[in-house]
Amino acid sequence: MTEQYDYLIVGAGLTGAVFAQEATKAHKSCLVIDKRDHVAGNIYTKDVEGIQVHVYGAHIFHTSLKNVWEYVNRFAEFNNYVNSPVAYYKGEVYNMPFNMNTFAKIWPDVVTPTEARAKIDEQIALEHITDPSNLEEQALSLVGRDIFEKLVKGYTEKQWGRDCADLPASIIKRLPCRFTYDNNYFNDRYQGIPIGGYTAMVERMLEGADVRLGVEYRDLIAEEPDIAKRIIYCGPIDDFYDYRLGKLEYRSLRFETETLDEQNHQGVAVVNYTEREIPYTRVIEHKHFEFGTQPKTVITHEFPADWKPGDEPYYPINDERNTKLYEQYAQLAKSEGDVVFAGRLGSYKYYDMDKAIAVAFDLVKSELGVEL
Repeated sequence: MTEQYDYLIVGAGLTGAVFAQEATKAHKSCLVIDKRDHVAGNIYTKDVEGIQVHVYGAHIFHTSLKNVWEYVNRFAEFNNYVNSPVAYYKGEVYNMPFNMNTFAKIWPDVVTPTEARAKIDEQIALEHITDPSNLEEQALSLVGRDIFEKLVKGYTEKQWGRDCADLPASIIKRLPCRFTYDNNYFNDRYQGIPIGGYTAMVERMLEGADVRLGVEYRDLIAEEPDIAKRIIYCGPIDDFYDYRLGKLEYRSLRFETETLDEQNHQGVAVVNYTEREIPYTRVIEHKHFEFGTQPKTVITHEFPADWKPGDEPYYPINDERNTKLYEQYAQLAKSEGDVVFAGRLGSYKYYDMDKAIAVAFDLVKSELGVEL
């Protein structure tokens, strides 16, 4: 007879790990499966040359949610890393996010916040845009020509695979300008990287649950249809229904990682490349996330990519067509009495890590009656 668990959790990323941790504490038996050969989903890290490599791109934990910060600190000790990337454009390097250091570099005669604000307002006025009809016009109406050309245009076009003039204005609702000499990318109160990597943190969250890796949900259910009383499904909702209504679309990413026989390659964890002619959007030097001093270094070039089924889905394309299609799948999901769709793929929504955990807290409350 097939062993029956209280919960089958599909996906060993943050959502699945938080739920498994809390369900196990509530004396529920849990089986966690993942089609990959590792836990931690897209925040998976692995040791290379003594360096924790962010295999699926840079992940910096940041939050203003105290309960989320206290929660993750149960499973890892966080360092005091502050995200301060730089942007490279045609041989020049600029601080990100847009702040007084950026403005003073773009316009050498700009020193004070008043001067910077006046320069940006002057450039915005020159565009004569009152009703932006596309992303390019929207960005120009927010920051003017110089910032747009150097720091927004090429990067955005690479990310989306289309010209800014062919993208909807709604993609960019605002482009924050900070009128302080502060390179801290995030304003959140809490920020850092788990010492020893995210994988170890997620493994601790999964303690007490059974975990099977390299397992496809559909194959498992075909072999053991009664394996669990309830299912927490963190995979793509359209895949669950075998794409019967159509495929939800994503943007994807491709990574090229190499070990270099040098101690320090670029002097910062993340460099954004904002020229469209350079095919990658950023280069990550992983050791700087943990202030590493190893004799070698590991870097990753990150390339935006079109997505097709079978590729890793990263960024939902929440345009009108996909939003309507997701709503149709969500209606179907309401009829699945013992299946709960969760996580970014189950809800077709991009989450920062802290928001993914906060939404997992809501799931824990609704399923287990536990307040976190």
